[in-house]
Amino acid sequence: LTGEGSATTDVTQGLAKVWVQFDGSASGAAARDSFNVSGMTDNGTGDHTVAFNNDMAGAENYTSSGNAGQFSGASNNNVYVSHKDVAAGSLTVQVLQAGDTSIDQTFINNIIHGDLA
Repeated sequence: LTGEGSATTDVTQGLAKVWVQFDGSASGAAARDSFNVSGMTDNGTGDHTVAFNNDMAGAENYTSSGNAGQFSGASNNNVYVSHKDVAAGSLTVQVLQAGDTSIDQTFINNIIHGDLA
């Protein structure tokens, strides 16, 4: 695909391979909406595993980013998202606040780019 000017863009490589938006404070951390997600596991406070329908090419072959917070009107508690237990078929998303304390949040997003297996 030719983008603006003379730049060539590989659309397949640029697309998100996995994304999820979920409530981390709900029992089971069920996804509100997602793509290529086969299930969610609530591992405890602020600790959630996202399982993929289609595996990535390997744990070292993708990048992920995420954010978390509360819906409007509630404090966001200065939180950040950390990724641990990275595997080809799943990713564990951990929500932490200042001082590295795990915390549940009502609004968690995660997106993954990379090569599928």
